[in-house]
Amino acid sequence: MKAKVYNMQNEEVGSITLKDELFKVEYNEPLIHEAVVAYNANNRQGTKSALTRSEVRGHAKKPWKQKHTGHARQGSTKGPQFVGGGVVFAPKPRDFSKKINKVAKRFALLSALSQKLAQKELVILDEFKVESQKTKEVKQFRAAFGFKSSALIVLDNKDDAVLKATRNIQKTDVTTINLLNVYDVVSNKQVVLTKSAVKKLEEAYAE
Repeated sequence: MKAKVYNMQNEEVGSITLKDELFKVEYNEPLIHEAVVAYNANNRQGTKSALTRSEVRGHAKKPWKQKHTGHARQGSTKGPQFVGGGVVFAPKPRDFSKKINKVAKRFALLSALSQKLAQKELVILDEFKVESQKTKEVKQFRAAFGFKSSALIVLDNKDDAVLKATRNIQKTDVTTINLLNVYDVVSNKQVVLTKSAVKKLEEAYAE
C-alpha cells in the first residue's frame, strides 16, 4: 500500500510503502473497546477510602432513651445520618486493573491505526521539527493541515523541543512509538506519524 508523505507545510514530498499487516487490519470495534477499557482501568489509582460506622471514632452508647423524647429512635451516633458518622458502603482501596492478552492489545492498536488511515485521518510527515521551540511553529503546522479537532503527533523518539512547543496548545498531544496505545489513537481525531515513527512501528509490530 502506498501513502503520500508531506512536510510540515502540507506539501507532498514523496511517498511511502505501508505494510498491509500493519495498516490494512480489519476494524474490530469490540476489541478496541476492550483495550480502551483496560487502559483506563489500569490508570485508576484505586486509593479512595472512607470510614464505615464501625471505624469512626466515638462510642456505641445510645444517645437518648428509646421512647418519649420526640426524637427518632437511635442506637448510636456513629450511624451515617449523624455528622461525623460512618459512610454507607464506604469506598475502600482496591485494584481496578484489567488484563488483556498481549496479542489482542497489538491487534487493537493496528486496527485503530488502519481505521484512521482508511478514514483519511492519518497523516505521514517526512519529519516533525521545530527550530525555535515556540508554539507558533506548531500552530502554523495545524493551520496548514486544517486541523480543527484534536491531533496526536507520534515521533520515533522523545524530542524535548517538540514537547515544549506543543505543551501550551490545546488539542495537541505528543507521544512516541514505544508509548503509543489504543486510547491515544481513538481519542484524537487526527493522527500524525513521522516516517521514522512508521519504520519503528514496522520493526516493533511487523511479523
